Amino acid sequence: MLRVSDLRHKDIINITDGRRLGFVRDVDVDVQSGQINAVVVPGEASFFSLFAREEDMVIPWRQIKRIGVDVILAELSLR
Repeated sequence: MLRVSDLRHKDIINITDGRRLGFVRDVDVDVQSGQINAVVVPGEASFFSLFAREEDMVIPWRQIKRIGVDVILAELSLR
């Protein structure tokens, strides 16, 4: 069994380009069904500002391809 708290310690990697997307910040759960809809990854820090960040990235659960011991593999086509 996998707990939501276990997801927060895993790094998300995009298998399309090999890019590290970050750690899971939050999880969107459908309360009625108990199913996970998406995971949320914090936006990257802005280059010119210490406190500004890009918008959080919401990764739909259907894009998650594999959950390993240390990483989560997602298949995303990003800009």
